[in-house]
Amino acid sequence: MNHTDDADVLIVGGGPAGMVTALELGWRGVDFILVDAGGPCSAPPTVSTLGPRSMEIFRRHGLADAIRTVGLARDHPLDIAWVSLVGGHELLRLRRGTPAVRPPFAHTPEPDAVCPQDRLMPLLARAVGVHPHGPLRVHCRMEGFRLDGDGVTAAVRDLGSGQVSTVRARFLVACDGTSSAVRAVCRVAAPARCGTRRLRHIFFRAPELKALLGERMALCYVLMGSLASRFHVRAMDGRGLYRLTTDTDDGPRESADARALVRGVLAVDTPFEVVADRRWTLRPFVADRFRAAERVFLVGDAAHTLPPAGGFGVNTGICGAADVAWKLAAELKGWAGPQLLDSYGIERSAVALEALQEADAHLLRTLVRAPDPAGAPAAWAATAELLAREGAVREFDAPEVHLGFRYTSPLIVPDRPERPETVGPRRPGPRAAPGCRAPHAWLSPGTSTLDLFGRTFSLLCFARPEGRDEFERAFAAHHVPLRITVCADPEIARLYERAFVLVRPDGHVAWRGDTWPADASTLAAKVRGAC
Repeated sequence: MNHTDDADVLIVGGGPAGMVTALELGWRGVDFILVDAGGPCSAPPTVSTLGPRSMEIFRRHGLADAIRTVGLARDHPLDIAWVSLVGGHELLRLRRGTPAVRPPFAHTPEPDAVCPQDRLMPLLARAVGVHPHGPLRVHCRMEGFRLDGDGVTAAVRDLGSGQVSTVRARFLVACDGTSSAVRAVCRVAAPARCGTRRLRHIFFRAPELKALLGERMALCYVLMGSLASRFHVRAMDGRGLYRLTTDTDDGPRESADARALVRGVLAVDTPFEVVADRRWTLRPFVADRFRAAERVFLVGDAAHTLPPAGGFGVNTGICGAADVAWKLAAELKGWAGPQLLDSYGIERSAVALEALQEADAHLLRTLVRAPDPAGAPAAWAATAELLAREGAVREFDAPEVHLGFRYTSPLIVPDRPERPETVGPRRPGPRAAPGCRAPHAWLSPGTSTLDLFGRTFSLLCFARPEGRDEFERAFAAHHVPLRITVCADPEIARLYERAFVLVRPDGHVAWRGDTWPADASTLAAKVRGAC
């Protein structure tokens, strides 16, 4: 029997972007329904390298430690090794410790983590809550929707029972992947931004390889001497599962036997079993608009699909999910200005384009590399020097991409005048300039400045807060939630550079100054998208 369910937001698609949208909306007190045609355990065992910004988002949901626990084996190296073959000559190594023992990180309380998606998704599903006790409906597919002035009406089919129900929501968030049906219905163009390629993932299990390699073990092997692949062999879980990536555009590798391809990249004799062989097409794009219709938003791969080099794709999607969630919550709670929802596309499309360009540069460097299986020691040394000079490690160590992006939109109040050190390209270090992610610093053992941000705007005061009453009244008059924190730590004050710093719910700086604003009401209106 058909029935109708009501929610503030309907989320379609249960990948990482959909799950994070759900976590963020629920955390902010928004009622939602998430429908996923698959299920939390049906995700393929692709690797999820969760960047530091993604892990900071999971931190505020109390999930960061759990993700590390179910992810890569704690004793497995996180190193990246450029090698002739796996177990062969090593040209260059980026040492990154293990999940249990890592070098200190100055810029974040949550360094990146490796967690296969088939382990990550069940954890996130439990956190969101599976129907009937929670809002996540697995094995359900949205079969169509219509828009009107007040919201969205969608038909949702239970793939097990075949029953079709109706969901009525005020907004629709489409996290339905690269081939997004929602994007197609809304007629949003998604032109390719760089070349399309056919790729092949071969998953194999080699239970003795880790012990056989010993200190030569790494998380990822960049293959420099294999005609079978110009790409990588990557440890998936640290427990014997690996993935070989190769391109198939040149023909022979498309039809080559999977076992032969794996054997061709191993310099050591070890038993292995091919467990999956998947071919897929890479078509990088950034959609022409992320607000697909008045009440429809594209998030994650529905909005942008990036080359896999650098691991920016899933992390760009997670950050986009966090961005759209706080803005939808503001709209639903009644304090958003008319420009706030539009700012989602303005801010996030620019970030996606930058990440795509960075990932494409890494991919092109891989594609032009000519494997040399018979390389002499002198040739390998020259290649190693070239790798170091061209910054090959940036593909695997790019904090400026994960943490250094900066928003420019009508919601951001730039410094007047802007100091020279606050402009220019992304930098890996912390920046408190308007539009940047507010820097991390330890307030006390285990408590970061980032832990202050989330549900409200946050004003950090590094000077005596006399005069705060007018500021508070201005935000209260606009119904904008505000939290004021006085910080007397001189080191943190130097890091934030101004006496007063206003941080948005997403953790990005909205405004800062050495004096109170001349017109606090205008500032409150601007940062909520009302002017």
